[in-house]
Amino acid sequence: MIFSRNGFGGAEAVAKECVEYYEGEPLSYMTVTAIAALRALAAVAPVVPTTTRTIEQFQRITLPGAPWRYAITSNGGNILVDGIPDPAWRLAIDDQVTASGATLAQVGAELRSRTDDSWVTKYREADELFCYLVVRPDQVPTGFLAEWDTWCRANGWSASQQGRKIYTMPDAVCKSLAVAEVRRRLVESGALIAGARVFTAGDGALDAQMLKAADAAIRPRHGELEELNFTAPGLTVTTATGILAGEEILEWFHATAQRAAVPVSEPA
Repeated sequence: MIFSRNGFGGAEAVAKECVEYYEGEPLSYMTVTAIAALRALAAVAPVVPTTTRTIEQFQRITLPGAPWRYAITSNGGNILVDGIPDPAWRLAIDDQVTASGATLAQVGAELRSRTDDSWVTKYREADELFCYLVVRPDQVPTGFLAEWDTWCRANGWSASQQGRKIYTMPDAVCKSLAVAEVRRRLVESGALIAGARVFTAGDGALDAQMLKAADAAIRPRHGELEELNFTAPGLTVTTATGILAGEEILEWFHATAQRAAVPVSEPA
């Protein structure tokens, strides 16, 4: 839903507003049309912002349609309830990570032993859940990602690349699991009826399971999933690329929600 200047995709002349600042500088934008569409959608359906960003990174976005009853951050590792991390969900995630494989400390040490400053610019740990590298994509050694992913999968983790970032994620930290939990809570509270459908959008490999688990989903014609030629039953691919794909995704949500016979939950 939000795009840096590098992600405009040739739509520089379209009217936009900045929705994220970092250290006082404008960072991410939405088109004016997309802002209005997201506000309108949030007024008629439970919208659940869902992101790989950390809690801190998510909270610096002024996302239209707020306040959010629920939001999912840290790739599903945290569920925010009225902006506050849910401790019970996080404890359950931490227990699953501990039981299913290597710890973050073990993974981080192994990863750092396989990298060097010639192609890695940063190593970061996110919300004490997972880690990622910021890399020079054209200098990543041939075969590194596949070899690293093989080690990870043998230890309860996986690896994927999205642009300049290579993520290393425990299997227990998954957006689709957090979306299912939020849906359960919305039904339990009466905000949704039991048969409510879930519609999702995403553009990276870390979104793939969430897209496949939804009743219907959409991805843009750009990003990691486009490069992988990702498809799934019930998946729509936008015609537009870049920031205009954000508008098209929101148009799709509105049209799909209107066709649905019951209220919907939509992780954006």
